[in-house]
Amino acid sequence: MTHPSNPFPRIGLGWDTHQLAAGRACVLGGVLLDSPLGPLGHSDGDAILHALTDALLGAAGLDDIGTLFPDHSAANKDRNSAEFLGAAMEKLGDQNLQLASADLVVICDEPRIGPYRQSIRENLSQLMNIPVDRVNLKGKSTEGGDDNRVTVQAVVLLVNA
Repeated sequence: MTHPSNPFPRIGLGWDTHQLAAGRACVLGGVLLDSPLGPLGHSDGDAILHALTDALLGAAGLDDIGTLFPDHSAANKDRNSAEFLGAAMEKLGDQNLQLASADLVVICDEPRIGPYRQSIRENLSQLMNIPVDRVNLKGKSTEGGDDNRVTVQAVVLLVNA
């Protein structure tokens, strides 16, 4: 489905949260972090990719990640969340939209995001095929308020391709 040319950009907001548990791989932004705790989820639990996918879909006026990739579907069990992001990017292309920039906030006490920040930005840049300087990522702590959870907020800007 394509839309007529519209000079106005589109903004999308995504949000996701996952409990952290022992024995789960800690994959955030498609990068494996060295942590004894990892996000629980039906898929791989990558809260960064989930929030980003939802932001892209929302900006494009499409269904959310849970509608497109339901957590009760066996096909999505332990699925790599990069596939969700890839599908969202394809849908943008179908609508003649392209990603101009993405800004994300990762909120968790552990693991610390700082040491992985650049690797995650670079991976997201590759997954979304945009320059790394158009992907920003900040790690924030809850100051001990919720040390068993990772929460991500994502904002994206889409423009006509």
